[in-house]
Amino acid sequence: MKKEDKGKLIENIGTQLKQYPYMYVVDLEGLNSADTATLRRLCFKKEIKLLVVKNALLKKAMENLDTDYSEIFSTFKGQTSLMLSNVNNAPAKLIQEFRKNKKEKPLLKSAYVEEEFYIGDKCLVELTTIKSKNELIADVISALMSPAKNVIGALQSGGNTLSGVLKTLSEKSE
Repeated sequence: MKKEDKGKLIENIGTQLKQYPYMYVVDLEGLNSADTATLRRLCFKKEIKLLVVKNALLKKAMENLDTDYSEIFSTFKGQTSLMLSNVNNAPAKLIQEFRKNKKEKPLLKSAYVEEEFYIGDKCLVELTTIKSKNELIADVISALMSPAKNVIGALQSGGNTLSGVLKTLSEKSE
């Protein structure tokens, strides 16, 4: 490969990394073509960009970025693919979903999520439990609405009780 071509590839990888805040480095080695096609379709549906990259080019692209990715360079061995996403836990959930069909791959090599590095496949469960931005917003809204629902419920039940007491008192006085 010509040096100019390598430079363009490195620049392209760097551009892709800048576009997505969350990155998963995975190993797809050993997946047959049907499984790979299925994984690619799942990634497309979940809006996850799947790229197969050369380790040396990926490392050079990361070295040119502002973030220090040196902590995960040691995971760049063998076949390497990137899963890039705008949702922090989407790739982890996709990997877990894909493995439900008794597949051993994709294996998580490393990930960069919420400005933290996760090394090794053992972190997959932890990454699936990280809440996405939309899930956090839903939790906050639910927490804010809960006291209001309690007050409204108390007022409604109290109103029924109060009217019952008034009705009983009015019947007694007659």
